[in-house]
Amino acid sequence: MVAKRIFAAFLAAALVATIAPESQAQYTTDWIANTFGTNATHVGNAARSMWIAPEGVIYTSSLWDENEGGVAIYQNGQSLGSIGAHSDFQGSAITGNSIDLFVALQFSAAIGSGSVGRYDRITHARDLLIPVSADTTERHADVVTGLATAGALLYASDFPGNRVRVFTTDGVWQRDIAAPSPGALAIDGAGNIWIAEKRANRVLGFRPNGTPLPKIQMPVGSRPSSLYFDPTTGNMMVGDEGPDMNIKVYSLVGVPSLVSTFGIQGGYLDTTTGIKGQVGARRFTAVTGIGKDSAGNLYVLNNPWGGTWDLGRTGGTDIHSYDNAGNLQWKLQSLNFEGIAAPDPGTDGAYFYGGDNIYTGSAGGTFVANTVDPIDYPSDPRMNINDPERGEQFGQVATVGTNRILVAAGQNPDIFYFFHFNAANGYIAIPDVTIPGTAFNTTARIRDGFCLDGKGDVWAGLDKTNAIWHYPLTGFDANGKPTWGAGISTPIPGTITPLTRIIYLPDRDTMILAQGIVGSTDWTSIGTRVEVYHGWLAGNTTSPSPVINITSANPKSITAAGNYLFVGYVHTVPNIDAFNLTTGSLDVTLINSSPNTVYVGNDVDSMYGLRSYLRSTGEYVVTKDDYNGSSIVVYRWTPSSTSGSVQNSLVSPFK
Repeated sequence: MVAKRIFAAFLAAALVATIAPESQAQYTTDWIANTFGTNATHVGNAARSMWIAPEGVIYTSSLWDENEGGVAIYQNGQSLGSIGAHSDFQGSAITGNSIDLFVALQFSAAIGSGSVGRYDRITHARDLLIPVSADTTERHADVVTGLATAGALLYASDFPGNRVRVFTTDGVWQRDIAAPSPGALAIDGAGNIWIAEKRANRVLGFRPNGTPLPKIQMPVGSRPSSLYFDPTTGNMMVGDEGPDMNIKVYSLVGVPSLVSTFGIQGGYLDTTTGIKGQVGARRFTAVTGIGKDSAGNLYVLNNPWGGTWDLGRTGGTDIHSYDNAGNLQWKLQSLNFEGIAAPDPGTDGAYFYGGDNIYTGSAGGTFVANTVDPIDYPSDPRMNINDPERGEQFGQVATVGTNRILVAAGQNPDIFYFFHFNAANGYIAIPDVTIPGTAFNTTARIRDGFCLDGKGDVWAGLDKTNAIWHYPLTGFDANGKPTWGAGISTPIPGTITPLTRIIYLPDRDTMILAQGIVGSTDWTSIGTRVEVYHGWLAGNTTSPSPVINITSANPKSITAAGNYLFVGYVHTVPNIDAFNLTTGSLDVTLINSSPNTVYVGNDVDSMYGLRSYLRSTGEYVVTKDDYNGSSIVVYRWTPSSTSGSVQNSLVSPFK
């Protein structure tokens, strides 16, 4: 498969080479952060709940998927399509039977919140609406937090109502069972109801008539996030997103007792079998879905930690399939939505750091680590559902000696969050400071551009100061935490106001400034003028050369490395233009060198949705946010020595 893909990419590039500059033939198109790189087959965004049909069909529910329905369908590691619109579902709960699916619905003006929709599994049509909760005003918070079916009955957790409601599968109410803050549900072989109380580290049991049963008391700190009753063993499987990060298996005979576990204790945070933060076959993150098919295959849905605001920007979908012996068979992963990962200088661009996750590889790539630790750092801003930035999924990274600095930000941010790493915490990004914030002695929002440069210095255009502020990195403490010196201000050149982007390349002492749209109040957009200042710290802050004029419509995001500025556009094309920082010329347009193989999305609608790096080999690595395919597009481009000149000769790759 790899050889075929490389050969196909070569043939496509060769065809371009016969009619275009050689530099345009020297790139490949790739992707990471999604198992599949096509629009039709991409793994859906941010699955938050899962139900497994006996025949092994997987149904997941998400609050938002930009390019398909919110209920995604899979089998045998492949996509089978989706149900509904991309914003129909809350994502918090899903269940089914041989005929129907029952899914918690997202808030809408027509029905409010707190309702469940019934969907025909064959036609995919919704044929019944079941109001569950009296709380109909929640736009983001989960209201229906658990669903289960047994025979002709449907059970639904009404979280704010502190009850589990029992209906027929035709929506006729039967009774309520009082339960504080109910979550995931499961029905055992005798028809008993089991209710997860995540906050109370226990699972309550009730007979069909509502009489209490002995509860499953879990260890202190446990957070039962998912339930599955295994009819072949008679045991209850409980996903624990507390410090153990595993699946606990309980016997329900008499007083429930723990009989086994599945998964590494500590999950991705364990340091005895891997690096802290490292994911793996049994190194689980938050286990939010468990199920088995009739053949005994086990399916586990993980939610990598991170994600805020609308619950649709979580760390992503991560489904694992195991055989009867517990061996991993395959994975389905969608680990990015409306975010970007930056090539890591410390690995010469082999690893990519996003706001929450780390990736490597090609053709979908490998999910290396989840950098959020909810146990040791529960106040990590990447988990703050009330964060005004709508989630920090956009990563920037600098490697300084043996130290790394991660900056995470939102789609169109005016605040940036800083993190550091150290050996004791492995891949975990430790929260530090923000700009604006006390560490930078400012409360002014970042409205005129931001840059974390390759030496770890910070450059910021503070709102209404008419200046570019430079905060030099002063060093790291013994734990790897960075500090910066006082800000040094330089007036914004009058020829580039209103300023909207700042990029500084310290290895070349080159400053790149992009103008906003003159006369507009939209500080997130770029106009047509980009000024390049060679020798900025040497004193050249007034004489740009070259000045780049962007002629394509709606530039939105820029990034730079080596001798190139890369520009992406919104509401127009997915293309990325590469401008030469010496001549100002447009040397190449990165589109897609592998038609019908890699889906590159349709635009870049985020301020920092592009990142770039020049590898030691001379290859440029450029990453692009693809919110349509819930992935990250990766271009790898090596300019020719005569970049921009016409080269019509074709050289065989086999010589």
